[in-house]
Amino acid sequence: MVAMRADSDHGRSAPEPVLLRQVRLVGADSTAPTDVLITGGRVAPAAGAAGSVRRIDLAGRWLLHGLWDHHVHFDHWSLARRRLDLTGAGSAAEVLRLVAERLTGGEPADPVLVGYGFRDGTWPDRPSRAALDLVAAELPVVLSSNDLHSCWLNSAAFRRFGVAPTDDGLLREDAAMAVHNALDKGSDERLDRWAGEAAEAAAARGVVGIVELEWQFNPEIWARRVAAGVRSLRVECGFYPEHLDTALGLGLRTGDRLPDGDGLLTLGPLKLFLDGSLNTRTAYCHRPYPEPGDPDHDHGMLLLEPPELITQLRRTAAAGLECAVHAIGDRANTIALDGFEAARCGGRIEHAQLIRAEDVDRFARLGVVASVQPDHAVVDRDVADRHWPDRTDRAFPYADLLRSGATLRLGSDAPVSPLDPWQTIAAAVHRSADDRPSWHPEQEITARQALDASTRQGAAVRPGDPADLVITELDPLSASAEELRAMPVHGTMVAGRWTRRPDDLD
Repeated sequence: MVAMRADSDHGRSAPEPVLLRQVRLVGADSTAPTDVLITGGRVAPAAGAAGSVRRIDLAGRWLLHGLWDHHVHFDHWSLARRRLDLTGAGSAAEVLRLVAERLTGGEPADPVLVGYGFRDGTWPDRPSRAALDLVAAELPVVLSSNDLHSCWLNSAAFRRFGVAPTDDGLLREDAAMAVHNALDKGSDERLDRWAGEAAEAAAARGVVGIVELEWQFNPEIWARRVAAGVRSLRVECGFYPEHLDTALGLGLRTGDRLPDGDGLLTLGPLKLFLDGSLNTRTAYCHRPYPEPGDPDHDHGMLLLEPPELITQLRRTAAAGLECAVHAIGDRANTIALDGFEAARCGGRIEHAQLIRAEDVDRFARLGVVASVQPDHAVVDRDVADRHWPDRTDRAFPYADLLRSGATLRLGSDAPVSPLDPWQTIAAAVHRSADDRPSWHPEQEITARQALDASTRQGAAVRPGDPADLVITELDPLSASAEELRAMPVHGTMVAGRWTRRPDDLD
């Protein structure tokens, strides 16, 4: 285990003061260009700029607080960028073709061929272990679903991981996640290098922070990465029940700064799973699925019994820790809200995709944050229409939640959706990712609401705020859907340091 010591700056000098000249403030009362001083890692009145302050002319570009992705599996995102891409496959047959093409040039050097991203919720055919064996007989093949709640294995992979084979080759929920976690990620050095590259790519899109929910003890992993020079992002380090005692041993509360994190790392929430997912048809619902993913669980799967949920909520709340409860189906959301109410604590519900009308108001009343991923709404609209018929009027109900007074936090669930907050914001505002009209436009939210839910202080920048900032070429509040998705980012800084330097900056 990595030893953690008192926080330090690893020898880095303080960032130089910078005067951002002729910049427009997103969400301000006036959009006239103004000057903004960045000093000591914070925003300050421009009148305090001294003669030696570096001046950067931004020529009327737009300034707002940096963006957060409030739900990320960062290692999986870093790895998915290098695995066989199955995200565009429209059938099991097409997946088999992609695997065969990968093997045409010879078997990969890695001991397991790993693919990522299939969505079988609307396929015309079904996965089959025998069919995958015909394509790859000896080399173990593991194909992960886009939601990471299932995986498709050939017989060689079942043998390698010591799992009893299934006829369709599919493993779901805990069994699938056990295989995902057993896959070789390579050396720590290689994975940290890839994570650093992914962090720089995120900063290039205006991201200043993430809530990390990878299934590992993230405080230790990210302390190692910061020590190795990965400093493009702030990271709230979540953890899981098997790491709870270790987290308690740190003597910290959720939100406290972690030791040895250079001021970039804080302790995040305890992540609990209540149910599965929509695409896998294991999200736990009040009404049965017309086509269950698992015939033994026609309402989906409940992965944590209510008494155990309440016990976990009470224990963590007593220690000053927050829980993030994964709940997608409407019955899972009811149980999660019941648990928070019984434990008399607030927290977060991750995903909150299908919610009964009578449960919407409970989020605000109980102080439960809805941590949601708007890109799922537009990517999964066909799956929802097929498997949640007559219920989609209360699926991904972002406008209803905001009207009730609930707090929204937006994220990607990367790699399930790309770690790109502009794609997330566009999906929340426009509810479509293609040429079709908005899906349930009554649940659209405004660009200002989406930006506020993607930042920590709201979009508008004010003196005294932390200098976690992004500079864009366009005004996000007036941008079209296409402009939002492709928003040009001129520069990003964290605590007054450039993490994405403007191209024209010396």
